[in-house]
Amino acid sequence: MVINTILIDDEPGSIRALEGLLEKYCPVVNIIGQAQNPIEGAKLVQEMQPDLVFLDIEMPYGNAFDMLDKLAPIRFEVIFVTAFNNYALKAFRYAAADYLLKPISIEELSEAVNRISERLDRKKVNTSIETLLSNLHNEGSNAKRISLPTQDGFRVEDINNIMYLHAEGSYTFIYLKDKEKILVSRNLKDFEDMLPDNIFCRIHHSSIININYVKQYFKGRGGEVEMQDGEIILISTRKKADFFKMIR
Repeated sequence: MVINTILIDDEPGSIRALEGLLEKYCPVVNIIGQAQNPIEGAKLVQEMQPDLVFLDIEMPYGNAFDMLDKLAPIRFEVIFVTAFNNYALKAFRYAAADYLLKPISIEELSEAVNRISERLDRKKVNTSIETLLSNLHNEGSNAKRISLPTQDGFRVEDINNIMYLHAEGSYTFIYLKDKEKILVSRNLKDFEDMLPDNIFCRIHHSSIININYVKQYFKGRGGEVEMQDGEIILISTRKKADFFKMIR
């Protein structure tokens, strides 16, 4: 599997060194972003929805723990990378997957990434099983159903009623055909894994659409789609081919 990863460290040299080690010794890691302070890091995490974050602890404009508090609930794996060993206990209280001291040991780095890869695989299997059981339970119905965790509990909804989904940090807004909007305490990647890929397409890092509700397409670098409720949604250039493949 590919582990989409963000590196956050105030020292550019440390980022370059870690990037080089990951590229050489951890090919499953796909670096999708870098930041040099917690403020930039938090914005990048909310935008990119990574699987894993390598996170320095002491940085300008706050520290790693302040950043994680603002991003709670944490739905990504965290490996702390620091020159100081006095934060280890606090790091693990934040459910860190690992804690690496600079200069980074290649062996420890490889072991940490392998453990996270196994954890992410287990999460994906569990999600797939939940989806399979839900679909089997509703096999007699034309409309499959999905359980949506909310602040008050959960709600069961027919997936065919879902027009599109927008990421909102670690949460997701789900827009239904009756123009109702639901805020759900799961990130967009969770829904990308759960929803059937024959009708749902991720067209942007922050958007998934149900192609059955596409009204029209507007040309552009990636282009835009208008949904049946009038919502205009941007298509990223990387996702344009996937969109056309499905829509045809």
